[in-house]
Amino acid sequence: MPKIETGGSHQTVITTFEVTPGTAQDVLELLRDAYDEVISRQPGFISAAIHLNDAQTRIASYSQWRRREDFMAMLRTPEMRERNRVINEMCKGFEPVMYDVVATFG
Repeated sequence: MPKIETGGSHQTVITTFEVTPGTAQDVLELLRDAYDEVISRQPGFISAAIHLNDAQTRIASYSQWRRREDFMAMLRTPEMRERNRVINEMCKGFEPVMYDVVATFG
């Protein structure tokens, strides 16, 4: 389970996927498979969570990596390149963005 805290040495990546209610469940299944079979087994992977909005038009994944380079290496693997092509075809778009945690509450 992701642990959100400031001052960590890890890299946070939030990826948003714009989908339709008709494709949301299919994209979720592809993402679950990618995390189970590939992403979670990559060097530097720490944890992740997948979120779906109630209208089923947006999916967000929150992942944590030891280093930026670990995340980038995962994206460059042949298997993830192919998986991302398939996911991209089912989405209106998706965008991974790297963040630093600057504050937490609660």
